[in-house]
Amino acid sequence: MIAEPILDDVVKALAGADLGEEISARLRKEWPDIHFTYCQDDDIAAATPVRECETFNLYLVAGGEGCISFTRDTDRATGIVVAEIEAWED
Repeated sequence: MIAEPILDDVVKALAGADLGEEISARLRKEWPDIHFTYCQDDDIAAATPVRECETFNLYLVAGGEGCISFTRDTDRATGIVVAEIEAWED
């Protein structure tokens, strides 16, 4: 389970942060019971974020029954994906 206030705290922790592969390790130090993954937002095709921000989105994942899947159910969630939104130049 990942409570809504934790999601809000993660958003605050990421605000203004330099995102990249190392962000997962930094977040795990703060929340050791949660598995964090970093990727680009355009790598995620079939999920809806639980938090949308200017430079990143947060997605929840649930593990169980042998598979990992995206979820919006905070009671089933075991991990958070930090998905960076790439700024495209025109």
